[in-house]
Amino acid sequence: MNSEYVTTGVRRSLGGVYRAPLGTALPDDADTALAATYKEQGYISEDGVTLSHEFESTDVREWGGQLVRRISTARDVTCALKAIETENIDVLKSVYGDSNVTGTLETGITVTDNDTDPGESVWVIDMIGMDGSNKRIVFPRATISDLGDEVYKRDEVAGYDITLTALPDEDGVKMYEYLKAA
Repeated sequence: MNSEYVTTGVRRSLGGVYRAPLGTALPDDADTALAATYKEQGYISEDGVTLSHEFESTDVREWGGQLVRRISTARDVTCALKAIETENIDVLKSVYGDSNVTGTLETGITVTDNDTDPGESVWVIDMIGMDGSNKRIVFPRATISDLGDEVYKRDEVAGYDITLTALPDEDGVKMYEYLKAA
């Protein structure tokens, strides 16, 4: 046992969540700088990022009713976060699709919400642990599978509750995780 292996996760000082076009070269370690094609998704709410691993299986029972085998039938990886920079052009493009967002905040942004799927992208989550160690989670193919309600009220920050679903890459990998000591 080693208490140094117990940690928390906090965004790195220079970002935390990034999106790049599908097919962008993937990072393969915990701390190499990302290419300029990776667009920072701005501030994420204080709830942070939640990774979920869902398993589905079928139980095989023998004549007497005892469980003798469990057959794995599916495994899904999702990531939930709330992007709170609702006027950030890169966040808007992530939510609505690159082709559905035009302009700049200075000249005026137009968002078209239609049946166009925002599509698949590469997503990267960078964070640091309590001891300063780096952790990077890479989704080589992910899509927004759920978008929560947008709430605009005086005493609550607006944001996009995003759920990403990881899809397998050409090697069948849905998520890469890299860790490195500070």
